[in-house]
Amino acid sequence: MAVAKTQNSFMSLLLTLMVSFAILLPAVPAQAEVTAFKQAVAEGAARDKALSEFYKSRNYKAIWTSKSDKTRRRAFLKALKGAGDHGLPIVRYDPKQLEQMFRTAKSPRDLGRVEVEASRMFLQYAQDIQSGVLTPGRVDDGIKRKAPRRDRLAQLVAFSKSTPRAYFKALTPKSPEYTRLMAEKLRLERLVGKGGWGPQVPGKALKPGASGGAVVALRNRLVAMKYMKRSASQTYDASLQKAVQLFQQDHGLTADGVAGGGTLAEINQPAEKRLQQVIVAMERERWMNTTRGKRHVLVNITDFHAEIIENGKVAFKTRSVVGKNTHDRRTPEFSDVMEHMVINPTWNVPRSIATKEYLPLLKRNPNAVGHLRLVDSRGRVVSRGAVDFTQYNERTFPFNLKEPPSQGNALGLVKFMFPNPHNIYLHDTPAKSLFSREARAFSHGCVRLRDPFDFAYALLSKQERDPQGFFKSKLSTGRETVVQLAQPLPVHIIYRTATTQAKGRTQFRRDVYGRDAKIFNELSRAGVVLRSVRG
Repeated sequence: MAVAKTQNSFMSLLLTLMVSFAILLPAVPAQAEVTAFKQAVAEGAARDKALSEFYKSRNYKAIWTSKSDKTRRRAFLKALKGAGDHGLPIVRYDPKQLEQMFRTAKSPRDLGRVEVEASRMFLQYAQDIQSGVLTPGRVDDGIKRKAPRRDRLAQLVAFSKSTPRAYFKALTPKSPEYTRLMAEKLRLERLVGKGGWGPQVPGKALKPGASGGAVVALRNRLVAMKYMKRSASQTYDASLQKAVQLFQQDHGLTADGVAGGGTLAEINQPAEKRLQQVIVAMERERWMNTTRGKRHVLVNITDFHAEIIENGKVAFKTRSVVGKNTHDRRTPEFSDVMEHMVINPTWNVPRSIATKEYLPLLKRNPNAVGHLRLVDSRGRVVSRGAVDFTQYNERTFPFNLKEPPSQGNALGLVKFMFPNPHNIYLHDTPAKSLFSREARAFSHGCVRLRDPFDFAYALLSKQERDPQGFFKSKLSTGRETVVQLAQPLPVHIIYRTATTQAKGRTQFRRDVYGRDAKIFNELSRAGVVLRSVRG
């Protein structure tokens, strides 16, 4: 009996041990799988600080590759499939490649690698669609704009806690301009798929009254562009002249109805070129994916106009003159805040102008440019007779040149200040004739206004009961007067060769500084392609 009891006790103990061992057996490989996944993630993320910190902070828990991440994967793949619609370089985040990686990854290490790659693609896509593919200043040194890049770690953390579909939708710029540009892109892609606008117009110029094959070609192209209805006429008649005028208005040309060399050059631009311009404009819009202010000043360099925008509508518009197309004179692109205006301003001649343009004149004739005062470092006016200008060069010239307030002052009678490191501002000018030109790139970089007084009245209308009377009372003193703006307003100096309207056709302008060509070249290098849509 004692032996039997001992045997039963032994068997019970053995059974207990076997059951316990059986329970422990699958835990060993499961733990190994977890460890292998974590190691793969840690290794894959090691060279990227944001990725490394993100996964380390969550103990290397997946956000893409677990069974519970199915909704997130689907939302991401769907977003990537639409990347081409935004003019993005899909080679950076090919949805087919990522889908294949998700499908074929079986081992824990493979899953870890896919996990990191998906997060890397996500960060690249999120940045590209939210704030641009390119870094603005690296494309052209005249683009002083800084894209609103989001912190990459913060981006990952926010996404991991979000509803995926809503998050991806929120990344896209919400400006009406971006939405309309995207629609125009699709329209042009369909047009390119159909062969564009047909044959180009031959010849150098066509005028009303002309007839023949070139006129027919002009008519056919404008019909294809939807500027006029079909007609069998071979004569440059009134309907064709009106169509040319409409085209000219949409392209910033003198609307005289004459198809001169400049107008024909724009009419003959292929649809692919216009598509490029729209894609570049979308990239530029992403660079400005921030709040611009309910009331702000907008200067489009290529359009040669300055506007005051209120609640999305143009409240005031005037012609402008911008910087000449030379490296040291091109108007830069940037945003700042207008704080005050100066009535009856003194022109403090920029050093580059003083030493490069005026010093050579003073060396030849000390009495040259007699309207300018010579001022030393202490602000004292210096007699020209006491100075030997020939002993100085651009580097050693110790004086400042100033032009006192006057009708002929280079700044005119008012300037509008938004202090910035580029020394750019808006101002009046005595050189009024330049405003009648079609292309108006003549200044040293600052923006001249055709109607500066009306611009001042519009600005002051928010703080003065009689803005015109207030302005004229300060002007009549002849003294330099600073007027602070009660509500400083943002100023955005932009460069857009393609802009949209709430109603009407897309507007196109010439690439006056060649900046858009540079941007498209860089976008192409990044992987952006021109698409054509058939059907």
